[in-house]
Amino acid sequence: MVGMKKVTEVVMPQLAESLVSATIDKWLKQPGDVIEMYEPICEILTDKVNAELPATIQGKLIRILVGPGETVPVGTPICLVEADEVEAGTPGISPAAGSSSAPKAPASSVGSHERAAVRAQGAAAASGGDGNDSMRYRYSPAVQQLAAEHNVNLSAIEGTGLGGRITRKDVLAFVESGRASRPANGNGNTSGGALQGNKSGGEVRSSGLHLSETPRIPSVDVEKQVPGRSEYFIDVTPVRNAIARNMRQSVTEIPHAWMMMEVDVTNLVALRNKLKDDFKKREGVNLTYLAFWVKAVVNAIKDFPIMNSVWAVDKIIVKRDIHIGLAVGTEDAVKVPVIKNADQKNIAGLAREIEDLARKTRDGKLTLSDMEGGTFTVNNTGSFGSILSYPIINYPQAAIVTCESIVKRPVVIDDMIAIRSMANICLSLDHRILDGVICGRFLQRVKENLESFNLDTKLY
Repeated sequence: MVGMKKVTEVVMPQLAESLVSATIDKWLKQPGDVIEMYEPICEILTDKVNAELPATIQGKLIRILVGPGETVPVGTPICLVEADEVEAGTPGISPAAGSSSAPKAPASSVGSHERAAVRAQGAAAASGGDGNDSMRYRYSPAVQQLAAEHNVNLSAIEGTGLGGRITRKDVLAFVESGRASRPANGNGNTSGGALQGNKSGGEVRSSGLHLSETPRIPSVDVEKQVPGRSEYFIDVTPVRNAIARNMRQSVTEIPHAWMMMEVDVTNLVALRNKLKDDFKKREGVNLTYLAFWVKAVVNAIKDFPIMNSVWAVDKIIVKRDIHIGLAVGTEDAVKVPVIKNADQKNIAGLAREIEDLARKTRDGKLTLSDMEGGTFTVNNTGSFGSILSYPIINYPQAAIVTCESIVKRPVVIDDMIAIRSMANICLSLDHRILDGVICGRFLQRVKENLESFNLDTKLY
């Protein structure tokens, strides 16, 4: 029969081989909305990245089966879409295109979600509430930042998002209405549970640190503060839960050892100051110290390949490809995107990729492929002023190195005191694979590579 509609299940896809479940963050489409092929229909959270889920079928969304905040296994139906006209047969329910490889969810899964929704509604009615209070008072980092910029009290805004959640549009509408006002204390803080830094307009004193960027002030997603309580709660996100699990696994399974060396980077500072403005004009990205750090580390790994390895119980696996993970801090987590084949890139290429990965991380645009395959990790703790740190190894890698802040200090050169730009490089190592001798030589090579940069060094 021609002209009949077919109801199709859209299932939670397997975005990566290791992914077994994911969480619905929010729906971008609502029942009744028409969706186009590949148009994002919802945002999902995994233990690695946040991503938009594109539609694998064109039609009209008729029912949402998994609500915001719910975590479901891969292959679980998350919504029903009434597909465009098809030929033949009686309309039925079939999996969405592209989901054939995903495991089939039990037939009772749809009903279980519906029953859970009914129970939730019943509980809300019995308590005299709408069941959405916990959602209404959770603010995303983007909402908190916008509220801080406009001195908005978030508790005064009525949210229009799912479950009464406050969105960026709600904040902007509130600002445009003229109801936003500056707090009496003038410190720019907002109420409603948002954790914001003191954004006073005073000049920050220089400590002599060569920071490559202004340190970011963290903000977190918190629930409504209860009057009279001396505490509040922060939801553990899938990413934070993954960080906790991986860090616990690393320190439990890997016997960590640590060492540090001091590096004179005076010539590197002069080189970067000479080239950074022209590089910015030519490439459109910043020439940070991190590009030089990574180049020095990669060249040292070439000389000491055992640093690029993993423990496999009865053998040590040495990786031929050098994929450098970069620990990038966001407002609420640390993620480690990967520069693939870093040994095949020059300093300019590394600078471009570092900028791209850092921007994607902070904009929430990382893909799973950006996060996979790292063989050695570099952490730039010096970007926020740290001069000494003890990093935890990114499991199952063999080592991690941190590059600390560059600080001018008096040093002795040829029995004379000179003011030089100095920095520390700190290494944590897996003592099952690596020993002090090999790691000492590796760090010494990183030091030599950094101190070899001069005004004649080429970026390309």
